Amino acid sequence: METWALFLYLVWRYTHWVKFELATDKTPAGDQPQAIEKLVKGIKSGMKHQTLLGVTGSGKTFTAANVIAQIQKPTLVIAHNKTLAAQLAQEYRDFFPHNAVHYFVSYYDYYQPEAYMPTSDTYIEKEAMINEEIDRLRHASTQALLTREDVIIVASVSCIYGLGSPIEYEKVHKKIEIGTPLPRAQALRLLVSMYFERTNADLNPGHFRAVGNTVEIMPTNERVIYRLSFANDTITAITKIDAISRSIIEEVSVFYLFPAKHFVTPEAERKRAMVDIKSELKSQLALFKKEEKLLELQRLQRRTDHDLALIREIGYCNGIENYSRHFDGRSAGEAPYTLLSYFPHTKDGAPDFLTVIDESHVTIPQLGGMYAGDRSRKLTLVEHGFRLPSAIDNRPLNFSEFEERVGQCIYTSATPGKYEFEQSSKDGQIAEQIIRPTGLVDPIMDVHRVTAEGEYEGQVKHFIEQAEKSISEGGRVLVTTLTKKMAEDLSEFLTDRGISSKYIHSDIKTMERIEILTDFRRGIFDCLVGVNLLREGLDLPEVELVAILDADKEGFLRSETALIQTIGRAARNIKGRVLLYADEITKSLKRAIDETNRRRQIQIDYNIKHHITPTSIAKEIRDITQVMQTEHDKAIGVLLTIDAELYKKNPKAVLAEKRAQMSDAVQILDFETAAILRDEIRALEAMGKKTKKK
Repeated sequence: METWALFLYLVWRYTHWVKFELATDKTPAGDQPQAIEKLVKGIKSGMKHQTLLGVTGSGKTFTAANVIAQIQKPTLVIAHNKTLAAQLAQEYRDFFPHNAVHYFVSYYDYYQPEAYMPTSDTYIEKEAMINEEIDRLRHASTQALLTREDVIIVASVSCIYGLGSPIEYEKVHKKIEIGTPLPRAQALRLLVSMYFERTNADLNPGHFRAVGNTVEIMPTNERVIYRLSFANDTITAITKIDAISRSIIEEVSVFYLFPAKHFVTPEAERKRAMVDIKSELKSQLALFKKEEKLLELQRLQRRTDHDLALIREIGYCNGIENYSRHFDGRSAGEAPYTLLSYFPHTKDGAPDFLTVIDESHVTIPQLGGMYAGDRSRKLTLVEHGFRLPSAIDNRPLNFSEFEERVGQCIYTSATPGKYEFEQSSKDGQIAEQIIRPTGLVDPIMDVHRVTAEGEYEGQVKHFIEQAEKSISEGGRVLVTTLTKKMAEDLSEFLTDRGISSKYIHSDIKTMERIEILTDFRRGIFDCLVGVNLLREGLDLPEVELVAILDADKEGFLRSETALIQTIGRAARNIKGRVLLYADEITKSLKRAIDETNRRRQIQIDYNIKHHITPTSIAKEIRDITQVMQTEHDKAIGVLLTIDAELYKKNPKAVLAEKRAQMSDAVQILDFETAAILRDEIRALEAMGKKTKKK
């Protein structure tokens, strides 16, 4: 890093450093105090690996938050899916409202990777839909890491995928200050060089527009507009404006602007990269010629020449990430830059941050499996001339690279895997958190024979009887099946029997899954049927009854870990109980029952000794899809809440007023407000049509 950039970086860190401050009325209780003390001592003594073996409902996130507050280090929290990451990000924001807590996940709403299937000679073009709001959150994450110390990033496994160089990303950022000699035309060129796009319409993150002697910019990390006013080739004023209401937030004297893309390549580096790409192309074409692969030779030459022409003319081409090794200046096989590269490191390059791996029994295998699958797909593309060999280096970290790049680790799980146990035993410790502060005990388990009344019908008939009883008393019910088809059929069968039910499995889209779970907690329906409900990682304290069909069918879904985790779904409610349908007690089932009973007895003994009366967990029901909702949608939602009642009284007058406001906004070129008003009018009209139908 250049001297000036390093100096600026240190100034930023010094001026923006704030201590982690845990803001909560809660105090550690149950097993939490000893677990916190043990983990903190382990970190201070230099332990690389520690496991927090915490039962469901014991407050593992609160324990981790206390550790962060005491250690005072930037922290990466890794979750195994977007849903769980969103929930954890909200929990950490509640614990640390004065610090920088950010959400970093894949920004694709839909992603079909480029692939080739030789058996059918089928080439599949890459298809992707980028969620702009999540992209903004990703930029907010990296910019926070480069400018602050008090940062917690909650990420999915996308954190091990390639990202632009933090050195180049930071080097390109600019200090925009009142009094800076900067002609307006030069400011526009500067923004383009920082990958901002010019527009005359609504401003989105990474865009700017010029109106008269002003330039309005929306940074990539926040939904506000900075308006720069120019006079005599100098910046004379900087106004921070609310992007939705257009109201002035404040007048500022300075702000820092980061580039609009993570992949930043200076002109000189781009020219060098193109020379390297041509050299690699020449070598690969020679290889194909030697092997007499003429089709592959022509295919690769045509594709690469086209990409190089686009890069030379406009600086970009579809699939440019496949050339990332050349642009980064990396050697073949060298690991890519990732989110981990943006976290602080010591002078000798060692990671200087804390890593918390949530639900580690699922997350660790997921982290370990990303590299092999990606490499297999890329090798096929290279072999058949669709990509240069360097495309293989556009990849996630392999597991050993991941281990080298993370700081001290805390693995949290009710059922830690073999890896966590081995690493913590060799270079760390295991902290148990069995006793819950609420006094809740693990649920009572009843084993019922499957074939008591004839195979599948026998367990379903018994389950329905128990479910109806639980629902009549105000409880919610979970039931797990072995297949997707069985989940769908059972849900339909339950609905026909008068039990309001919905199913959930991997074919249901992520956002829809979140909505179903939120509706379930709210009591919009009473029974949730699933195949592997563990993958959601959500708290469902309203659940009183959990049923596991075919519990004796050994396999991934009925392993000891899966059974303990599923049983734990009933551990957040004082009335929690579990029905296990099995004709025989398998080894996995026996171990799961024994371990649950062991934990149950520890909690009962503690409750008796300390005169604790168990209480169900009460947790606010939040729709975490709001994390991914755009400010535009939020604004419309707020306006609808305000205007709905007025619309009911006088629809024509409200719509006329809204149309007039939209017209006024267009007249002054305020297209952002006009778009919001347009969509609100549509929503009000749709509301009116629904009312008429009723």
